[in-house]
Amino acid sequence: MIACLRLLSALCLAALLAACASSPSSSLGDLPRTPDASIEQLLEQATTAKTPEKAALLRLSAADMAYKQNNPGRSSQILAQVPLDVLKPAAQVFASTLAAELAMARNQPKAALTALNHPSLQSLKELPPEQQIRTGSVHARAYEADGQTLAAARERVAMAPLLTGDAAKSNHEAIWALIAAVPAEQLQASGNPVLDGWITLAQAVKGAGTLEQQQAAIDTWRAQNPGHPAAVQLPTPLTKLKELASQPLNKIALLLPQDGPLASVGKALREGFMAAHYQAEQAGQKPPVIEFYDSSRLTSLDDFYAKAQAAGVQLVVGPLEKPLVKQLSARPQLPITTLALNYSETDRSPAQLFQFGLAAEDEAREVSRRARADGLHRAAAMVPRGEWGERVYKAFRQDWEANGGTVVGVEYVDQPVALAQQIADMFQLRKSEGRAKSLQSTVGTDVAAQPSRRQDIEFIFLAVTPQLAQQIKPTLNFQYAGDVPVYATSHVFSASGDKNQYLDMTNVMFCETPWLLNTTDPLRNQVAAQWPQANGSLGRLYAMGVDAYRLAPRLGQLKALPDTRVDGLSGNLGISANQRVDRQMPWAKFVGGEIQRLPDTPR
Repeated sequence: MIACLRLLSALCLAALLAACASSPSSSLGDLPRTPDASIEQLLEQATTAKTPEKAALLRLSAADMAYKQNNPGRSSQILAQVPLDVLKPAAQVFASTLAAELAMARNQPKAALTALNHPSLQSLKELPPEQQIRTGSVHARAYEADGQTLAAARERVAMAPLLTGDAAKSNHEAIWALIAAVPAEQLQASGNPVLDGWITLAQAVKGAGTLEQQQAAIDTWRAQNPGHPAAVQLPTPLTKLKELASQPLNKIALLLPQDGPLASVGKALREGFMAAHYQAEQAGQKPPVIEFYDSSRLTSLDDFYAKAQAAGVQLVVGPLEKPLVKQLSARPQLPITTLALNYSETDRSPAQLFQFGLAAEDEAREVSRRARADGLHRAAAMVPRGEWGERVYKAFRQDWEANGGTVVGVEYVDQPVALAQQIADMFQLRKSEGRAKSLQSTVGTDVAAQPSRRQDIEFIFLAVTPQLAQQIKPTLNFQYAGDVPVYATSHVFSASGDKNQYLDMTNVMFCETPWLLNTTDPLRNQVAAQWPQANGSLGRLYAMGVDAYRLAPRLGQLKALPDTRVDGLSGNLGISANQRVDRQMPWAKFVGGEIQRLPDTPR
């Protein structure tokens, strides 16, 4: 009998130990299990559950099932019926994670981060790896979407040891993509040895200039950190950098028009390009050989690429003509990597095609960036009537509204004689005058009233010629809106040297190329001494030619390291996701006919 009791006690103890082993811990409770029942059956069981905790767990399982069936709306409705306070910590973590996933499905990263701030998350490391991975993944995505890039990388570093196979490789690449996107000045030690290893790798790569220097920096870092995950498996973009460093750029084809309506533009671009080439030679570098091709005589792109390949060309710079760029962008692939000097109208293009130009849309987005950095939220716009004005305004509005700004009005201008009426309409001055007249008729006596303008316009986005800008600023003063800041594109500046042209535009701020604002640059002065027209508005094209030369050997580098930028003479240059060169530009304002440089916009 005693032996039987001992056996029974042993079996009970084993059962108890097994039960404890099946849950994270006795105090944390169980995670919801994958049920065999349908969503409806789970909800029905919840209504007859014996305890509030059991009912909450059943509803939590139903909400999770709805989410996995790609029905976030229903999942949210069910989850809203789950009171967290009746759940134990493990289930609270599960519910908070699901709430974050649903918030991300609604593109609400801040709500996701709020859900993941629940006290139960302190117990996450005691839960099974599957739950740690699920929670860490949504946490990383939320941080990234909220602009907290280093925090996103920290989450991915934390869950990396739990991953295997393709998931581990994907996470490994994602860590580098996040770290590489952080500006160099924001890369600070975190106290986490693995994350700090990633950070020092990024610092080493970003601190090196040429591909060869970057390769040496990577090799040195790997030797110093042999056990780090990035040393064991170099991220793919850095592997590509190694390949680029082993394939120096020796020959470039410069494809520009020498005849026709774009010949003068092609000439300025070519002269700027070659000026940078000669500067590299004078500095003792070994620049690539440049071969010239006339795009105005081109009959077949296929024939051109065949000749270029036969001549050993490794990179094509050009064409300039928009129809030719359009043809290139429509191809599935190109035989030679190409830096086109214009933009196609589609975002889709072959992987071998990069696009660079002085797009007015870039400047419209630059105005949006500057006004946002200055803490402004509500804009009005004045642009020329017609297709060009529509494109520029669309670029400004899309960037402005995507970043939380509001456009409260737009006027399309083309006739100076109509400006007074258009500005009065924009600022609703006629309504103010109407109210004064109504009051006067009511009281029966003259009412002294100065027209008042609407107060919700914080600044004006202006993209017009200097001639129109000369009319607009004084009209704003006359229409009681002279105190409204004006942010303009470079089109208001003719660079003619005529100070009288800008006397009526005091305090108008505008973005411009460094070429026209920084008159101390040695290369700029060399070029202007040889070609005086480079001092005027054509200087923007000379600057673009110089920058095309400087970008040529760095296209792969800029693509591999998305945060890398080049300080050029047409702007601060980087490569966007669709392989277009984006420009960030310095700022100036008119003061008494003079140009006064402004501090750069924070990046």
